[in-house]
Amino acid sequence: MVVAPIDSRETFKDKAYVALRNVIVASDIYRSRSDIRLDERQLAQDFGVSRTPVREAMAQLEREGFVRSVPRRGVYVVRKTKHEVIQMITAWAALESMAARLITQHATDADIAGLRRMFATFEGDRLHAKLDEYSEVNINFHQTIIELSGNDVLIQLAENLFTHMRMIRRETIGEEDRADRSIHDHMNIIQALEARDTERAEDLVRQHALGLAEHVAKHVDYLD
Repeated sequence: MVVAPIDSRETFKDKAYVALRNVIVASDIYRSRSDIRLDERQLAQDFGVSRTPVREAMAQLEREGFVRSVPRRGVYVVRKTKHEVIQMITAWAALESMAARLITQHATDADIAGLRRMFATFEGDRLHAKLDEYSEVNINFHQTIIELSGNDVLIQLAENLFTHMRMIRRETIGEEDRADRSIHDHMNIIQALEARDTERAEDLVRQHALGLAEHVAKHVDYLD
């Protein structure tokens, strides 16, 4: 793992937590078969801080399910099982579909128009030519759906789950025909939101998320 020094005098624990979580999210943990061990001493040295904030950051990450502490062995990045991933996606489907319902009722036309603009550059062959770029836009789309709900409790409930989901979505977007189906689903979702068709928007978002769960169940053998 490559980490950058923490150069701010703000709370070192919070900075270490954010920096370490970002490193974990950016790592290819689901394609790697090897355990990823976190060296507290080395991380403290790389961040340019003492070991205490790093230890505190790891404790918070363990509470959130990103790492696990193994007695006499150290701290390891958690790689979710296929069953756990499918459960997370199912929970996400419930949250995001409710967010879509709320968007049709409360979001502005300008907010919804912003969702359409996200995909303006991905037409025809451009989608596959820019798959890495599309992957990030895809992730931002789903995060924005949650944010536009305007429901603070829903947003907070989704925050931790989304970080796990981000890693899964990034891994699966290039598999099978996921990218083509993704952009097609997104356009249909946006149309339903623009029309303020509450029931259709909610159903489309739910089915889109559950489609990812189905894909994981059938094709993602590297989680076994």
